[in-house]
Amino acid sequence: MPPGELLGMSHTLGHRLRDGGFPSPSETRKTGVLIVGGGISGLSAAWRLAKSGVDDFLVMEMESEAGGNSRGGQSPLVAYPWGAHYLPLPTREAIYVRDLLAELGVLQGDPAAAKPAYDERYLCATPQERVFRHGLWEEGLLPHRGLDAAERAQQKRFHDRMEALKQARGRDGRRLFAIPMALSTTDPEWRALDQVSFKQWLKDNGFTAPTLYWLANYACRDDYGTAYDQVSAWAGLHYFACRNGEAANATSDTVITAPDGNAWLARGLAQKAGDRVISGAAVWRMEEGKSGVTVDVLVGEKSVRFEARQLIWAAPAFVLPRVWPAIPADLKQACLAGDYAPWLTANLHLSDLPEERHGAPAAWDNIFYDSPGLGYVTATHQLIRRRLNGTVLTYYRALHDVAPAEGRRLLLETPHAAWAEGILSELERVHPDIRKLTTRLDVFRNGHAMRRPVPGSLYHGQREKMATFRSLRITLAHADLSGFSLFEEAQYRGVLAAERVHLMLRGLLR
Repeated sequence: MPPGELLGMSHTLGHRLRDGGFPSPSETRKTGVLIVGGGISGLSAAWRLAKSGVDDFLVMEMESEAGGNSRGGQSPLVAYPWGAHYLPLPTREAIYVRDLLAELGVLQGDPAAAKPAYDERYLCATPQERVFRHGLWEEGLLPHRGLDAAERAQQKRFHDRMEALKQARGRDGRRLFAIPMALSTTDPEWRALDQVSFKQWLKDNGFTAPTLYWLANYACRDDYGTAYDQVSAWAGLHYFACRNGEAANATSDTVITAPDGNAWLARGLAQKAGDRVISGAAVWRMEEGKSGVTVDVLVGEKSVRFEARQLIWAAPAFVLPRVWPAIPADLKQACLAGDYAPWLTANLHLSDLPEERHGAPAAWDNIFYDSPGLGYVTATHQLIRRRLNGTVLTYYRALHDVAPAEGRRLLLETPHAAWAEGILSELERVHPDIRKLTTRLDVFRNGHAMRRPVPGSLYHGQREKMATFRSLRITLAHADLSGFSLFEEAQYRGVLAAERVHLMLRGLLR
């Protein structure tokens, strides 16, 4: 068994929030704005405040580093992701994503252009993806070898339907499925899709092909950490129909990526915050007053009391009732209404490229058709012009096949050796020499990786209570307000919160 560590989110600190027992604050500090959570939402709020000229803020991050689900690692050979690993070409609605990419020099020219040009170093090198099925690699995501005419016809009908949904609009003139999701149509006819599962929608619309069912299930596991029979049909269709971004120098299905996944985006956002990000800082109590918010934070082994004029809550919603004793009852109910998908990531450091099976050539995203894991991405793929001695494969698995609480128990109790053996056995079917080449295998656990968009969770009232919550001193900002975890959603919620707080600070909003 190769050496490696069992890593993950700070469950010890997280469980301490649940169980209590913190020391009394030993000092008091003041700040204008306190941002709780240094994931993409919190960093986006800091980014937007700084761009607005507000520099009196601090970001509290419980983990050892900021970035949330977009963190990455670095080996002597190459950087690699620990979580989110790509960004689709941003749509015209995703104006904040485009602004960020322009600021980082990746989007070139006018961010509002219909088809901007992008720095080719960040456009995923071809081949982009392949799927392993029946002992062979097939190019693309949807399997096509050995299918009869009826199944191929269903695949085409599904593709045509999704393309039509990308262009369609509701009675209010909005796109049916936009990203950010808050810009989608309010048409009740389409919101009603939230009441049924994605699998049921496929059945109701005459889709029965096994490869389509696999594709739908894979998509839901990949983006939502949840099987398609437990995902809202609205969310399932959003996956396929929201992304219509285009580029002047790439096809519409090209994604933006880097060796370390989305970690470069998190770093780009964090640049504006500078040294105002405090890591290893667990907020354990907050109280809203007439003139500000008092927040107690565990930093190392001591508690520090922060007094802020405004607070942006950019941490997961389920934590908020733990630290805010006076939280309004309806907001508490909304925060606790959802559950979270447990997730596992592993990075395998290889001494050389692995042996290949027959079929499509090596790609960036390598997907398994019939397997507990989702597959892996290759960190050195973007460095394809250079022949490196080795690579890093980032393996992903959503624990969708058990209840979320059971998945979290498995993450907590399963030893590193058991995870490593299971991952190597799974990959061995595809790359026979994987054990011989793997010099290190680290496993990263995330018990609350993303809020699950189960049927009825998006337009049943609870999510909207969080998204529309207003207080004189506290503003919410997290992808949980959208109901699922995507970079565009997290950034959007962070920016909206920062804009509201900026107006509050200037006395222009009450």
